[in-house]
Parts: sequence; C-alpha cells; structure tokens
Amino acid sequence: MFDLLIKGGTLPDGNQADIGITGDKITAMAPFINADAAQIIDATGDLVSPPFVDPHFHMDATLSYGLPRVNASGTLLEGISLWGELRDQASVDDMIARALNYCDWAASMGLLAIRSHVDTTPDHLNTVTAMLEVKDRVKDYIDLQLVAFPQDGLYRTPTGRDNLIRALDMGVDVVGGIPHFERTMQAGADSLRDLCEIAADRGLMVDIHCDETDDPNSRHIETLAYETQRLGLNGRVAGSHLTSMHSMDNYYVSKLLPLIAEAGISAIPNPLINIVLQGRHDSFPKRRGLTRVKEMQAMGIPVGWGQDCVLDPWYSLGTADMLDVAFMGLHVAQMTHPDEMARCFTMVTQTNAQILGLQDYGLHVGAQASLVVLDAATPTEAVRLRPARLAVVAKGKLISQTARADANLALPGRPKFINRRTPKHS
Repeated sequence: MFDLLIKGGTLPDGNQADIGITGDKITAMAPFINADAAQIIDATGDLVSPPFVDPHFHMDATLSYGLPRVNASGTLLEGISLWGELRDQASVDDMIARALNYCDWAASMGLLAIRSHVDTTPDHLNTVTAMLEVKDRVKDYIDLQLVAFPQDGLYRTPTGRDNLIRALDMGVDVVGGIPHFERTMQAGADSLRDLCEIAADRGLMVDIHCDETDDPNSRHIETLAYETQRLGLNGRVAGSHLTSMHSMDNYYVSKLLPLIAEAGISAIPNPLINIVLQGRHDSFPKRRGLTRVKEMQAMGIPVGWGQDCVLDPWYSLGTADMLDVAFMGLHVAQMTHPDEMARCFTMVTQTNAQILGLQDYGLHVGAQASLVVLDAATPTEAVRLRPARLAVVAKGKLISQTARADANLALPGRPKFINRRTPKHS
C-alpha cells in the first residue's frame, strides 16, 4: 500500500506511468500499478512533471514594489539605488513575511526549488538573518538555496568582503559576486579571483551576476572561466545574466563560448528582467539584452531560465510561475522549433535542477517525491498554456490543488464547454 498514488499521468518524455509514493520517496513507477493507496490522484491525460526550479531570484526584495517608491526610469541602476534605501528600512520580520508570501505563491505553482541571492552589503546583515529563517520555515516543501551576494560590490564598499565572509559563516550556501559593478575592470577581475578562491577553500558553489550590462567590453565571464579552470571548480560555477554577450563582437564570442564550455560553467539568463532593464539608453535599434542562449546550448553549455524578480524595485510584475519565464524566453530567444520549445520546459525543470546540484531530483524510483500535475498533455503545451497546476506534491505530501481552467460558454449554436488544450486530430 502506498501513501500516495498518481494514476494515468503522461511524463515529459511522452510515456504514461503510474507513480507510487511512500513517505517522501517515489517507490514504484510502471505503466499500470494495481495497488491500494491512502490517497489517489487521477492524472489521466495530464502532464506529470518534476517540480519547477528557479536558479536565480532575489527573495529579500520580493513583493516590495513601490517601496520606498516606484522605479521611474525602469533602469537597473535606479533599482539598485531604491533597494539600497529599502534594505535599511525593512525589518527582519518585514522581509520574512514578504518572502513567505512569495513561497506560498511558488508552492501553488509547483516551484519547489529556488536559488535566491541575498544582499550582504549592509553591516547589519538583516537580509541574511531573514532569509536563513525563511529557508528553515519552508524546508518541508521548498528547497531554498541562498547565495551571498555583495550587491554594491565586494571591494566597492569598505566592509563588502568581510560581510560576505560573515554571511557564509552564518550558513549561506553559495558564493556570489558582481564584478561589473566594481569601480574598475581590474577590480572586477580581482574580485572574481578572490571569490572563486573563497569558494574553493570552502568547497562551495559559485553564482556570479556577470556582465549584466549593455557594454560589450564587459568581459568578466572570460575571467570567471579562467578562475574556474585554475581552481578546479568545473561544474560548480554559474554565470547569471551575461547580457553583455548580446552586444559583443561575434569573433570574440566564437573564442569565448569554447572557454565557457571547457570550464563547465552554467549560464542563467533571466528573460523577463533582462529585456526590461537592458537597452534603456538606446534609441533605435533598441537592444533587449538576452544572452546567446541557443549558441551556448549548441556548445553543450547548460543554460537554464531564471525568474530573478517579482514585484520589487527592478520588476513591477511577476507571478512565481516558471512557465511565464519559459514562455518569454522562448519568444526572445526565438526558440520556436518543436525541439526548442520542448527544451524551454526542460530548462525550468531538469536543467535548473542540474545547475543547483539538486540530489534525488526527477521522476524515477528512489527520487524525492516532489512533482506537479499540469492541465496540459505535453511540455510544449504547458509552455503555451501556462496551465493550472492541478496538484502539487512536495516531499511526499499533497500541498496544493487547483481546478481546471475550462470555460462554459453560452453562445447560440456553439459548444458550451471549451478548454485551451491542443485539439487532437485523427
């Protein structure tokens, strides 16, 4: 007898399977399981997927839109300035309450693993205290990975490096940085060397806000690739944003991409935010700043879509739905071939789980029993519809259910019941 049995679902690879769950593990998978269960979910005709994963977020700032005021210019720099004010005004309790509210949204959307950057600039480190508390409170249903992020620069602020070390000592999981925000290119390169050495000494992963600028001469990703190779950090490093690559010379990029691939660095573009914040100084043609997604994937570089922001000083929208992110990324990266559209779904599930180094992730016997049942038949249909999450299971427990988003129409001579799923053709 199982604690939970998912019946009749379609897996992302197109195969149908029943999934038996005991405790917090998947203990059986087969095309048909005839067994008793304390709870049964009928997923016939629905897509059953491992949970969504967000590899790049800022939970200390989330749901703070309009505080202390709205970002009038819509620029990255004004957003940083506003956050600089807010982080000294917001209490630990304020940040905890907002973050927990966001985690409720995330759980209802099947987003059960998040990597959040935590600002380590202020000496009080209230941001770190708050996010460590949130991590503990949501651990039964969301895996929250925290990055020590010196928002104002490792060296640009007098206590920037000391505070990052303090945050790591408090229990933050990953080493972060922002080399393009240091005062000089050389200081940015030096900060990368320092940060990678800190990570190597502590056995930690690295996730750098790297070249988040329209400047094609911002080339810190090259230094990051070098330091990754030098210190043997291959497979443990991610470059987030990489928007300057959008504007780089093609010949230089032809040299750069093999270096990134050789270093085993992952890339995390954030399409919703990148296309809103970048190109603000342009007239026309107006750049949108998304990095070279398909070109990196062709080189074997893991590329995962990130959410980055929801209702904060940098972004005035957002829903915690990683399928919104995949949908926008598909459009901006022009990933419209059937294989590419399906890959956009994989980017917010399996690829992001790989980037975070999640253990026991996926749909297989022995994996952690976390999954989502979607009102869609295929991964591509899920990206198209951003459908209802009919059921969300986190670590063996059913934590959320949502009704199907069908409609009943009262139109003369027309069917009264419709849904948006792809029509089947005989």
